[in-house]
Amino acid sequence: MTTAHATEPKTTADPLALLDIDHVRFFVGNAKQAAFFYAYTFGFTIEQIADLTTGSRDRARYLLTQGNIRLVLETPLSKNDPAAEELRCHGDGVKDIAFTVADAEAAWKQAVANGGESAYEPLTISDDTGSVTTAGIKTYGRAVHSFVSRTGEYAIENVKKGGKFEPSFEHTEGLSINEYNKQNPCGLMFLDHCVGNVDEGKMNHWVQWYEDTLGFAMFKHFDDADISTEHSALMSKVMASGNNLIKFPINEPAEGKKKSQIQEYLEWHDMCPGVQHLAFRTNDCLASVAELRRRGVDFLRIPDEYYEDVWSRVDRCLTEHGLEGVREDHERIKDLGILVDADDEGYLLQLFTKPLQDRPTLFFEIIGRRGSQSFGKGNFKALFESLELEQDRRGNL
Repeated sequence: MTTAHATEPKTTADPLALLDIDHVRFFVGNAKQAAFFYAYTFGFTIEQIADLTTGSRDRARYLLTQGNIRLVLETPLSKNDPAAEELRCHGDGVKDIAFTVADAEAAWKQAVANGGESAYEPLTISDDTGSVTTAGIKTYGRAVHSFVSRTGEYAIENVKKGGKFEPSFEHTEGLSINEYNKQNPCGLMFLDHCVGNVDEGKMNHWVQWYEDTLGFAMFKHFDDADISTEHSALMSKVMASGNNLIKFPINEPAEGKKKSQIQEYLEWHDMCPGVQHLAFRTNDCLASVAELRRRGVDFLRIPDEYYEDVWSRVDRCLTEHGLEGVREDHERIKDLGILVDADDEGYLLQLFTKPLQDRPTLFFEIIGRRGSQSFGKGNFKALFESLELEQDRRGNL
């Protein structure tokens, strides 16, 4: 295996055109233990490992896969590693949302020319079978966007089929949890969107940054009239890549009687902006949530009162736009505590976990879309009231 700075970028019409979400990289305190948590509770396959046993002397990395989702859990092996300081300040969380592009170096150069700040310069890792080139830019807070281009055996098409992720990775063998997950699938397919929390007054700055640096465009806008309760409020704007491959809602706190969930996140994240939640798409939300609940996933509790008027609201919206009604079993949706919303394109089903670690920061969303491309605006009040109940239990409201 060889490592070198990339020096020969290929030419493309648009170097920032995104081909795929290459992976989402987490910094975690113990990658080995975290891998088994995400494998058992969310059904991910522990597919490949790069650690001391494979020649990786500085960090341990575990590649987890499900559908077209690739999570890399990474732990520093030295107290002097910058990642160790991040973990001390922020706890486990998302460090990098990486994009597959045709030419990582060209994409990085274009993003920097557009005003982005480099996180790290282009680097190529290669062996006799192919290469992986990566380069990164900084976005809000601790978060980074890496550009990844792959050749030979490491092409993204081969990775999707189970090929090696990078030269330093080796496939796992004989893990019973992987066989269990094949027999009991959770049905998560791909990353639908990624939500970031930023400081009050900084949302528009980062909206402009995504427009200028990466060529994204605004997809939706929600203000404090849309997202508020008696106690708290927030503002959100949704940015989308040019091909709608990925969407990035950006949240900031708004003035309220008590502390918003965004402010709680910031205070437990060393006052540093970062990724609040990842939303995973499923084709069968009821089956996915049922399996995840069986495995012990801790979801927010939705009060029974929510279901007293949700069907009339959703059915009225769908009927007004000449669309088919919700075809999933209504009682089963209520039993599983799933939220429902509709717009002029269809409806969606969604549910949110509680924080995935002791600090009330990162969580997951499970979402199933039946035409709707929105984010559950009609559910905001019920969702945020549930979040506030949890904040109050934690003494953070």
